Amino acid sequence: CYTYGSNSLHSSAKCFQGNIQLQMYHKTFAPLNFSDYEAISRCEQELPEYFNFASDVLDKWSQIEKERKEPSNPALWWINGKGNEIKWSFEELGFLSQKVANVLSGPCSLQRGDRVLVILPRLPEWWLLYVACMRTGVVIIPGTTQLTAEDICYRLLASKAKGIITTDVLAPAVDSVASKCQFLKTKLIVSESSRAEWLNFSDLLKAAPAVHNCVKTKSQDPMAIYFTSGTTGYPKMVEHSYGSFGLGVFHCGRYWMNLTPSDIMWNMSDTAWVKAAIGSVFGPWFQGTCVFVHAMPQFDPGALLNTLCRYPVTTLCSTPTAYRTLVQHDLTRYAFKKLKHCLSGGEPLNPEVMAQWKSQTGLTIYEGYGQTETGMVCANMKGMKVKPGSLGKAAPPYNVQIIDENGNVLPPGKEGDIAIKMDAKRPFAFFTRYVDDPERTASTVRGNFYITGDRGSMDADGYIWFMGRCDDVIISSGYRIGPFEIESALIQHPAVTESAVISSPDPLRGEVVKAFVVLSPSFKSQDPKKLACELQVHVKKLTAPYKYPRKIEFVQQLPKTVTGKIRRNELRNKEWGQN
Repeated sequence: CYTYGSNSLHSSAKCFQGNIQLQMYHKTFAPLNFSDYEAISRCEQELPEYFNFASDVLDKWSQIEKERKEPSNPALWWINGKGNEIKWSFEELGFLSQKVANVLSGPCSLQRGDRVLVILPRLPEWWLLYVACMRTGVVIIPGTTQLTAEDICYRLLASKAKGIITTDVLAPAVDSVASKCQFLKTKLIVSESSRAEWLNFSDLLKAAPAVHNCVKTKSQDPMAIYFTSGTTGYPKMVEHSYGSFGLGVFHCGRYWMNLTPSDIMWNMSDTAWVKAAIGSVFGPWFQGTCVFVHAMPQFDPGALLNTLCRYPVTTLCSTPTAYRTLVQHDLTRYAFKKLKHCLSGGEPLNPEVMAQWKSQTGLTIYEGYGQTETGMVCANMKGMKVKPGSLGKAAPPYNVQIIDENGNVLPPGKEGDIAIKMDAKRPFAFFTRYVDDPERTASTVRGNFYITGDRGSMDADGYIWFMGRCDDVIISSGYRIGPFEIESALIQHPAVTESAVISSPDPLRGEVVKAFVVLSPSFKSQDPKKLACELQVHVKKLTAPYKYPRKIEFVQQLPKTVTGKIRRNELRNKEWGQN
């Protein structure tokens, strides 16, 4: 379906070149000086009353781009791996996103404060819609293309979304539940063909006016809602503001991603996750950096490596799961064109994988840690000493501490809750609230601290060490055991390609450690009982004896999820449900 959309967008971009109203669109509000963003990110300057990333940042880069005489990198560079390619300058991004804004506020009848569920794969339209929502004040709710009809129905009802935007792949699922969703008024499809009762994105884009006046939004106005899963109940709605998502990500893009206008950033996150907003919108575009996108519907290590060899990507951000897969290849056979900075987030990175990547590519992986609610909490910044296995140090504007159950700060080396200090008011980069759930919002605070729900420790140098989710921690015979440490030990054995560790019910100990293990091809023919014993002895040698997995199940593959956290939740639910 995308070939048509691609042609349509190319046509609109060409129309842009000759539009006599070009001079008007970027001059909406006077933006802050870029030097102010640094001070705000360090809490040295107050958050401005009004802020809108589209008008205050993107339109300013558009103006800077116009004043340059030398050619610059595109703002967005999209490929699909099949020969199709799109490059947009900041000026073209501004022009097209204004047309999309007119689509939303015109035929779609979406007004400021309305909510729209956007379920799209890595298509250029997703970026246009994200910016257009900021221009109109419409609250965007990104969703993964893996949602079922039931998932979509729940999100539409819970959010009271007035619109939904997706492709013809999920349109039938939407239609099957639309009658139950009384708030839904508009359905917009990104497709080469028309569909009954749906507006067509490409048709409306062609006819849309070229100029749109960006709404004037306050920093605290709602901008986006993300559904995030908990250990109990249905997914909760995390609301972010123009200030928390826009201004709150400045430091991340500048210092962790280490981006400049000459860089090309490839963040591989699914469009549904906060990491896509941070790594594919706000982080790079704040710095005037090109966002590189490969449509890649499913993770393909060969395609990833070949892309790095063919395209001048300077900065790569992916998950530890992806890096674990990549180091199984002979990376010395690949000559990356421009890659110089590698980032990892979403789950802890095994030191062994970091070492293998370094030995084969010569590049260090800089790990960052954050949450949907907070953005980046701590990270290994460029120029810092990297301690393999550590999450790095606290990132501005946060003061991160390890506390006990009473809210007392623990000394170095002691395990406790990873928490963020809150002074008189919430840090500006925080989420605003869990929508329609004030009790859950209040439950995240203990004394003067926000509780992340993760366990860890801090060393004498201020580095944070991850132990596991509070709900991931396994308590066996009174001992607390973090699954990540066991997974890190297992992956150091040559038989193990990947593993996931959870708790399993035990009549004597309450819980015991269970490991699901994917074997390397050369070990699949070995006797499973002997191999299980060998792995248990191996873990005992690398960790405290009580931590070894008393149960080991060999599997062909682990659940295909974004992070180890989600994977463990899925396996744990099945394990305890079966018993």
